[in-house]
Amino acid sequence: MTPRRPLALLFDLDDTLWPIGPVILAAEVSWHAWLAEHAPRVAEAFSVAELRVRRMALLERRPELVADLYQLRREALAEVFAETGEDPAHIEGSMRHFAVQRNLVTPYDDVLPVLPLLQGMLRLGVITNGNADLEVIGMDHHFEYALSSSQFGSAKPDPAIFHSACAAMGVAPQDAVYVGDDLRLDVQGAQAAGLRAVWMNRHGSTAHLAAGVTPDAICATFDELLTWIRGQMQH
Repeated sequence: MTPRRPLALLFDLDDTLWPIGPVILAAEVSWHAWLAEHAPRVAEAFSVAELRVRRMALLERRPELVADLYQLRREALAEVFAETGEDPAHIEGSMRHFAVQRNLVTPYDDVLPVLPLLQGMLRLGVITNGNADLEVIGMDHHFEYALSSSQFGSAKPDPAIFHSACAAMGVAPQDAVYVGDDLRLDVQGAQAAGLRAVWMNRHGSTAHLAAGVTPDAICATFDELLTWIRGQMQH
């Protein structure tokens, strides 16, 4: 069966458009410093790593919070504020501080030059499990639609979030391509929902072989993605 010419290209954000590990690391250090200033009992009782352990423990008890990692952070914080007798009025301030830091991302070098070229060929959208704010980051003008798991209420790889984004953009899943770095959430998730999936594999990983996952394409850069999309547009 000849693949259809795609009408929409949807993206994951974290580790697809920019590296997120260093950003979260720096955000958590800054966040802990904020807590030390405004909620010292919490900062004295819990290190960054210990607060992370608390979030993971809460997630085990309440797996639905995977769809909203800000809410997970907020509720885990409420627990430790209560335990340490700290004023809960500071919880929202700490969340605002974290959000600012979390959005201090730097796109991979190949992303910003290529996005406008892709925009010229087909419609662009976003489906993310994360909490990046494209408007704050200054990249929202590249995408006509963005859906986050916290808005939707469930997270990738749930096929429903892919179907909802396609419906909102007015395209059938088979006319959409999803681009992401995670084999399970992005590639398998999109393919199970009927989309084509491109694995952004910047580091030459062979993990797809062990996982038994067959992406529709594997790209190391956005330039490679552009070349592949141009090929698809010939159909």
